[in-house]
Amino acid sequence: MAGFEGIKWASHQMCYDIIDDHFEMLPGDAKTTAVSKSIHYGMFLTFEGIRFFCRRNEAGALEIIFLNWDMNLQRFQQGIAFNLSRNQQHLVPSADKLEHIFVRHFFEHKAMRPFFEEMADTEAQGYLRPFTVDEDQSIGVTFPARPSIRAVVCRYDSYLGEPYKGVVVPNVVRAVKINGTGCLKLSANYLMSIKSVDMARAIVPDAATALLLDDQVHKPLEERLITEWDTSCCLFAFRDGTVVKIPESPLILPSVTIQGIVSILQEMGVNVLEQDISYGRLLQAVQRNELVTVCSIGTAGILNRCQELHLVNSRNEVCAVHRWDSSHPLFQTFADARRHYWDIYRGLRKIPAGMRIDKYELD
Repeated sequence: MAGFEGIKWASHQMCYDIIDDHFEMLPGDAKTTAVSKSIHYGMFLTFEGIRFFCRRNEAGALEIIFLNWDMNLQRFQQGIAFNLSRNQQHLVPSADKLEHIFVRHFFEHKAMRPFFEEMADTEAQGYLRPFTVDEDQSIGVTFPARPSIRAVVCRYDSYLGEPYKGVVVPNVVRAVKINGTGCLKLSANYLMSIKSVDMARAIVPDAATALLLDDQVHKPLEERLITEWDTSCCLFAFRDGTVVKIPESPLILPSVTIQGIVSILQEMGVNVLEQDISYGRLLQAVQRNELVTVCSIGTAGILNRCQELHLVNSRNEVCAVHRWDSSHPLFQTFADARRHYWDIYRGLRKIPAGMRIDKYELD
């Protein structure tokens, strides 16, 4: 199962009371009430994962750098809105409000400065995790009475990493299209994500990820469409030099990272197509040796190539195994794109067209 390595948490977290418009800093290990609708029922529990980099600029001041984080903020807003009633929609903070809370209140707080100084010295990867919780002490099955936003920050060495093994898991769906939840970072989705990896390990004990199919379970297995990995989006590299991105849909979390990676690949001259891939087509590509590799694309890991992908039949028996082709030019191209993406944060590469970079000097 994918996880963070070499993680270190900041000493403080933040809490923003949405109704009272009140911000406060809390100890890093601050708790919530044990009797909460968010804990017992998963209500008003949405979150976001935002990569950032901290460095010292030419003037010697600490500077925080985000890439395409306007998309993160928009996605977080959508998750908050989904968790509120029709009469509570006015409570959803604007993107500007969220930006101000996270940067000017949280990141600029004096308690956070030692952590960011250490990050700047080590050039570590940074991860901002905002999440929502109902602070009301209640187990009533109702919308939140005291909706709040909390956020924590960490630095880390790696996420998922290479090599890793994946398994196609057709007998569980992460979300269903009609509910409109697959495109949101909701707690319920991630329960199904870890269940799918557990199911993958029943087939391949050392599997790290599960590749999931759509919710059209009434169709023959070969006609169902690939959606995403358990906790990340995917790119498929084919021997003819093309790369395929699965189109966004209510079943797929709109990835901030994949937009950047695709822009970089296109600037490198790679032909990137956005189209659906049926499981039957994937199986055929593996059997005909047309597939170079399948990549996991996400905030924490950026891009990781799957060494082995195990495909199964309707009886959950392995019917084909794809192994990456490290000799194909696209294999190295993906590694170059990953390095390019991180180098944009570090100020070593120009930002491709269609991407946005935001820099904040911390006072």
